[in-house]
Amino acid sequence: MTHTPPSGGSAYTRRQLLRGTLGGAAGLTLWPWRVAHAAAQPSGQLTIGVHVTLSPAWFDPAETPGIITPFMLLYAVHDAMVKPMPGNAFTPSLAESWSESPDGLTYDFLLRAGVTFHNGDPLTTEDVQFSFLRYKGTSASEFKERVRDVEIVDPRRIRFHLHEPWPDFMTFYGTPATGAAWIVPKKYVEKVGADAFKQHPIGAGPYKFVSQEPGIGAVFEANDKYWRKVPHVKRLVFTGVPEETTRVAMLKRQEADIIFGLGGALAEEVQRDTSLKLEPVYPAAVWFVYFADQWNPKSPWHDPRVRLAANYAVDKQAINEAETLGLSKITGTTIPSQFDYALSMEAYPYDPAKAKQLLKEAGYPSGFDAGDITPNPPFFPYAEGVANYLSAVGIKAKLRTVERATFFTSWRERKLSNLIVGASGAAGNAATRIEAFVVTGGSYAYGGYPEIDTLFKQQAKERDRAKRQTMLHEIQRLMHDKAIFLPLFEPAFICASGARVAASQFGAIPYFPYAGPYEDMQLKT
Repeated sequence: MTHTPPSGGSAYTRRQLLRGTLGGAAGLTLWPWRVAHAAAQPSGQLTIGVHVTLSPAWFDPAETPGIITPFMLLYAVHDAMVKPMPGNAFTPSLAESWSESPDGLTYDFLLRAGVTFHNGDPLTTEDVQFSFLRYKGTSASEFKERVRDVEIVDPRRIRFHLHEPWPDFMTFYGTPATGAAWIVPKKYVEKVGADAFKQHPIGAGPYKFVSQEPGIGAVFEANDKYWRKVPHVKRLVFTGVPEETTRVAMLKRQEADIIFGLGGALAEEVQRDTSLKLEPVYPAAVWFVYFADQWNPKSPWHDPRVRLAANYAVDKQAINEAETLGLSKITGTTIPSQFDYALSMEAYPYDPAKAKQLLKEAGYPSGFDAGDITPNPPFFPYAEGVANYLSAVGIKAKLRTVERATFFTSWRERKLSNLIVGASGAAGNAATRIEAFVVTGGSYAYGGYPEIDTLFKQQAKERDRAKRQTMLHEIQRLMHDKAIFLPLFEPAFICASGARVAASQFGAIPYFPYAGPYEDMQLKT
């Protein structure tokens, strides 16, 4: 039995939720991976070389910023009511089952019995209610506007009341589109406060927090009472290693067993080493250039011909081959192809002559100074490649680098300018990605377009799947025609595992670019 992602609000989806997930044996016996406490005692240590510095804020689900990176830690320490797991993008976890009412106004969740936090406290519906109400991460305003009340029905049942039907409620709540469904212990958080919680988090996940050196690394030990199963590996060590060559050297010396994020020449080097395994993963992501100043009438980017010129100026396939061994997939949209309601769009071809002609028509025959181009760390080569191709047609951009946490904070606060090279690996569907990056007021949107905003508001209430798809497809055509972005490619996120690893679990979880589930990872004996 599986759950179809309930993002369309179709009659079929509602029937499946009502008949297939509520009560009785539906949530108790049919999940083949539920083998709690059956495994041998965990043993060994597995070290993960992470491609970014680690932020303590990532330990608190309430602050999830609408990117996938924090879930790298959340999947270890915490657990969610519903989350993507192997074989199912909407897997019942702390919620044994859930259902949607026929009118789409309420969602009931049945809490799994007997689950405890790492400190021994039972996980209750009060914790579920508390975690949702304190959530302030991405799309928090969306939840506040649409969710009227969170009612504790009884010790195991909690009910969400909506003001009006919201077809995407489960997409926002039950996937890493947000962190709202990840549960923290109410008593502990209220006792120590939010800041102390980030320094020493307590969760209900497969691994217990042991220690951290902010920005550098963190240590976890197996939770032998984890409801799903006892982890195979006793100790997980996460080490932030932004320098790619250092990560590869650690993998070769067996100082790291798994590393994230490789490009170009170093990926080829790993591929040639028979003791190592190159493991590309395809997250729900698209790399793109965002024209942050397109709403400023005084900026060259205000002219759609200039934005279109930039699209023609960049050889996306060349960057793909240089940085991801040609494994990435060229696209003309910022909506991942695996998302529900995604519309396939051809990329503007590489045509520098066409780019120069468009610049001439827009009044920039000699090009112009485009200021900074700021990339999402540590993917600086992507921005360097884009800048080089833009320069070839006269658009001069200067690479500016910032730390990863600063990058996303500055983007959300609209402090970055000119050109932003970014991506989001957050789960969801076409609507969730559009809401965050395109619609006026979105977490990462510097402006908007009235016709897109109007269509987005209409589709958000539409429960007829076909009608909703028509509107979302029209929004995506408008995004393409207006050249709001310069899409690059759906990336192959290239990772690697070392000689000691028996099962890395790369690619096992839908939408998740990292290794996992952590409790399934194994070392060779």
